[in-house]
Amino acid sequence: MDAGCPRLPDTVLFEIFLYLDHADVLSVGLVCQQWRAVARDEFLWKELFYRYYRVSRDVPRHPGAVSWYDEFQRLYDTIPCVEVQALKEHNDQVLHLSFSHSGCLFASCSKDCTVKIWSNELDISLQHSSNMRPYNWSYTQFSQFNSDDSLLLVSGVFVGPHNSSSGEIAVISMENFTLLSRVRNKPYDVFGCWLNETNLISGNLHRIGRITSCSVLWLNNAFQGIESENVNVVKRLFKIQNLNASTIRTVMVADCSRYDSPDLLLDYEEQLAASSTCSVFDLGSDCEEEDAKPKLPPEAAVQELPDAGGVPAEPGLQQLFDDIMEGRVRPAMTEAELETKVAELFVRNRTKPPEPNLLPTDSNSKTKYLIFTTGCLTYSPHQIGIKRILPHQMTTAGPVLGEERRSDEFFDSLDHVIDIHGHIIGMGLSPDHRYLYVNSRAWPRDCVISDPMQPPPIAEEIDLHVFDLKTMKEVKRALRAHRAYTPNEECFFIFLDVSRDFVASGAEDRHGYIWDRHYNICLAKLQHDNVVNSVAFSPVEQELLLTASDDTTIKVWRSPRAVRVRQARRPRPRKLLFSWLMNQKS
Repeated sequence: MDAGCPRLPDTVLFEIFLYLDHADVLSVGLVCQQWRAVARDEFLWKELFYRYYRVSRDVPRHPGAVSWYDEFQRLYDTIPCVEVQALKEHNDQVLHLSFSHSGCLFASCSKDCTVKIWSNELDISLQHSSNMRPYNWSYTQFSQFNSDDSLLLVSGVFVGPHNSSSGEIAVISMENFTLLSRVRNKPYDVFGCWLNETNLISGNLHRIGRITSCSVLWLNNAFQGIESENVNVVKRLFKIQNLNASTIRTVMVADCSRYDSPDLLLDYEEQLAASSTCSVFDLGSDCEEEDAKPKLPPEAAVQELPDAGGVPAEPGLQQLFDDIMEGRVRPAMTEAELETKVAELFVRNRTKPPEPNLLPTDSNSKTKYLIFTTGCLTYSPHQIGIKRILPHQMTTAGPVLGEERRSDEFFDSLDHVIDIHGHIIGMGLSPDHRYLYVNSRAWPRDCVISDPMQPPPIAEEIDLHVFDLKTMKEVKRALRAHRAYTPNEECFFIFLDVSRDFVASGAEDRHGYIWDRHYNICLAKLQHDNVVNSVAFSPVEQELLLTASDDTTIKVWRSPRAVRVRQARRPRPRKLLFSWLMNQKS
């Protein structure tokens, strides 16, 4: 026993440590011999962990943890919550951040209409800046490196004739920062994404009626100006009907090949017994007849679309339409409702059925999923559409405009739909592409949408949902802490990012947030002076996080452990000063 350190009952000692700071708990052994005697007691650290972090006791320890002591230390020491640098080279709102797969570079997009490339070294430095205003862009909004980091996709808002705004995608070479190609992208918040090393996906929108439209998703070769004129550089992937003013937005691609070997299993029973049946809360229905009826569940729901594809028509729709056309009845519905009914009737017999067996059956599957936001009730995005991309569709070779289609396959159906019951404002994939994280602002429970141009009010609190793309089921209760305040018509995308153990998101409350993926707890709030639009983990070092804000800055955050390591690598000023004094004396 140390002098001056009285003997305390273990229960009293335990209660004292519950009120200590993380750092005090971990370093108190330096001053108290009694604490050193129990410092590795698993029961004590387990109790400390559950009570300090307020984790439910039915949540098991992280599957990769060796001990409760190490787990307590991980959540204190490896969270990127220490600001180490603020980058101020942008002169307007910074909207998006993206890392290269190697982690050596990252890109930032801004309302100042530039995309900047940064070098991620000991101190982050600006490597290149491309101004997109000469191409009539209003601002840059999104970027993504291809799989070998040789090309950068940059998405922005394009100002066309009569000040009409659409979108455009630019491809920049990382070898010499030259612009290789440009592709139109409509609407602009489709953003665009890479399908593979040389092919990217863009969108186009065709109006059919006042609230009915058609979204076409295109596969584009990145080297359009270089390839031979005898080789296709563009190919139509899918053509999907939109009802009630909805459109396809925010496209991304998920690779199914790693589903059977994920970085982290989020289902606790699956962690304990990998061979057992996945025990998750399925919010959808196993009955196809029930799925065929439109419904508004109070919470997020996952549902399989019927074989008819598109949006299912109600019974008697054909007879109703015939009666109206022949004057036997007067339509007891608004013009918008009638347009939607007619569109449903049209699409029912002119849609290619969904692909059978959506779920991948083996880990070697080359299947990829195209994931995007969509809707069926109003213009605000409230559903997630999933469409399988088959191997033969992953190249621009072959028919350009879908000549292989039959006349009764005018539209493509969705293979799966996730109903969020709220306004979707962000999506992100886990590094292994097994889990989809979704930021949404909920609608009121039991709300009814009578006018597609007037969606329900949305909550200020943001819900972060988690879906397993292998089982197509929700696997975690929604994460909460962050908030947003803009109404439906002004709502904007807040980008989130997922690492092996953490998930981070921006928010409108001037903070970025970090949660632990396994324990479902908020670990840190990262302060800015304005809205935080985007966050990005380094793909090779999850203890490094970037945040981008409307305050025009990019902040660099590292974990306490990483900060100590960096400081140890730097030369110590005292030694340098001592050497200089010795040289002066000699």
